[in-house]
Amino acid sequence: MEAFLQFFENLSNLQKIGWIFGSLAFTWVLEFGAPLVRFDYSKWQHGIKNLAFLATSVLINSIFGVLTVGIFIWLNSNQFGILNWIHLNLWLELIIAVMALDFCAQWIAHYSLHKFSWMWKFHLVHHSDTTVDATTGTRLHPGDYIVREILALGAIILFGIPFGFYMFYRITTILITYFVHANIHLPLWLDKGISLIFISPNMHKFHHHFERPWTDSNFGSIFSFWDRIFGTFVYDDPSKIRYGVDVIDDSKSEDLAYQFKLPWDKSIKTDY
Repeated sequence: MEAFLQFFENLSNLQKIGWIFGSLAFTWVLEFGAPLVRFDYSKWQHGIKNLAFLATSVLINSIFGVLTVGIFIWLNSNQFGILNWIHLNLWLELIIAVMALDFCAQWIAHYSLHKFSWMWKFHLVHHSDTTVDATTGTRLHPGDYIVREILALGAIILFGIPFGFYMFYRITTILITYFVHANIHLPLWLDKGISLIFISPNMHKFHHHFERPWTDSNFGSIFSFWDRIFGTFVYDDPSKIRYGVDVIDDSKSEDLAYQFKLPWDKSIKTDY
């Protein structure tokens, strides 16, 4: 276990970037092999536009990285946080850490991004993609990404999460994020089976439907049981889904200048 954690603690920036693009490449292969929807679009052009948001996320992540290093040092020195106050098997502690981060930095953050008007304006950028595929997972406005990072820091401090656990969580969520956004068709029995515990591709696609109530459902990132517990779980026929957002012109989906300025566009109406 110690060697396992040290592997994630010692990942270089090159290895992290390699994992990001390796995960994207893997999901792109799946999309070509078994697409859920046959989009009439330039896959490369769409991907490049969405990767522009990835560039801003990497920059923000670098800034938060400086903060987290200090926090991890402080937590270790002061033995602060739930995992430092209890002594369990390391594998069990890893599971608790991943669940805590998934709930705080993803489910609560995602729910909040839908329920608070000013947050929703940032999150609209993610939902405005009308051709959802793996690269949509990278499509987060900087304001959206910062909300998630702040809540992640809160979870790290509250639970006293070690750096190795945190890096395992980050690496895992990268692949899962691209997988659940990927434009892939899975056999219904397999997708439903996955959704019993984890977020499945179909499950997340309902979240990208252009209008409520589906838009306000399936907020999870890794585990589906948060949505089951809080009554936000939805599963239906994916052929009913239309991507985009009902308050935004579909033609603006790949207009980067428009998308980055969208949170400050007062003409966009929300009823939050």
